[in-house]
Amino acid sequence: MRQDRRGLHLPVLCCLLASAGALCAAQRSWAQTGLSGAEVAAIRDSIGNRIEALTILGGDFGFTDGNLTLSGELLPGVSSSDQVNSTKFGGYGDVGDPRPLSAYPIGWQPHLQGDMGYLSLTDHFHSSFLSGDSTRFTDRSIEFGGGLRLWVNDSLSFAPTLMGVYGQAVNEFFAPGAAVTSTSQLQQLGLLDWRVDVWAVRPALNAQYLALIDRTIVTLSSDLTYFHTENFGAGHAPIRINGNSGFVTDKVDIDIPLGVELWDHELRSGGYLARTELLGDLEHGLDVQHLYELHARVVLDFLNRLWKFQWIGVGASYVWGPGIQGWTAGLDIAFRF
Repeated sequence: MRQDRRGLHLPVLCCLLASAGALCAAQRSWAQTGLSGAEVAAIRDSIGNRIEALTILGGDFGFTDGNLTLSGELLPGVSSSDQVNSTKFGGYGDVGDPRPLSAYPIGWQPHLQGDMGYLSLTDHFHSSFLSGDSTRFTDRSIEFGGGLRLWVNDSLSFAPTLMGVYGQAVNEFFAPGAAVTSTSQLQQLGLLDWRVDVWAVRPALNAQYLALIDRTIVTLSSDLTYFHTENFGAGHAPIRINGNSGFVTDKVDIDIPLGVELWDHELRSGGYLARTELLGDLEHGLDVQHLYELHARVVLDFLNRLWKFQWIGVGASYVWGPGIQGWTAGLDIAFRF
């Protein structure tokens, strides 16, 4: 089984959190003039969409940990600067060698995947009526599941999978003393200082094609992923979540053996270029349609040399999209079971 900590698109999650923080903070000004029941309901729906996306992006193994700097006008008249820090551990992979599927000319093998992560984001607002205010988000998420990889031939395979996701999102708002009254009103409405527990189901389909050029391995893959998300309960906040989201990721990965040994292990280099299209509540909640990731790695080959490790090394990614950018770097580890 290959475990891959490199994910994708931390900036998507960071943009989400920043947007949610800006939305909650903006309500302080609106509350000063009075909010109708319809307006409060619309705000709660918007916050719910962002919590849904936070849980997906903060807890899914396909989205990487790392750092992001995000700035801009997230709502009309509301600008902010954000620093995001995220730590995740997870991956995916196939177990064992393909086995014959009854009398059919198809091979199969179990496929497992999972992730757990922690994210912290703080927004510092610069607009006149929010100057000096900030909001902090934390998210703890975990997911696990699996499925089968079906091999049509030695190169082409498909992996249908099903996973469950749990996440807890917490919001804290910090404002100058002059804003205490209006902030208190928003807290009573459940628009600030909330905690929400969320669950999601994640059916997905991965299609993969392997091409061997001499000793270089080129992998073309496409992932179609869907989420249905609801909340267990919303703490004291009357926020209800019931939404549908998804994304499509297309990736080209190249693994190149260098023919050079270091400490009796062959050096390998490589990386990938990936593009992700956001769908449903992910796209609407972020107002972001797509993102790119460029990843590079240098690793030592440990296959059949150290337990179930395939390689151990270092890797780094740069992620960018409309109005957002970020990076991540760390260990690049793969297993083969």
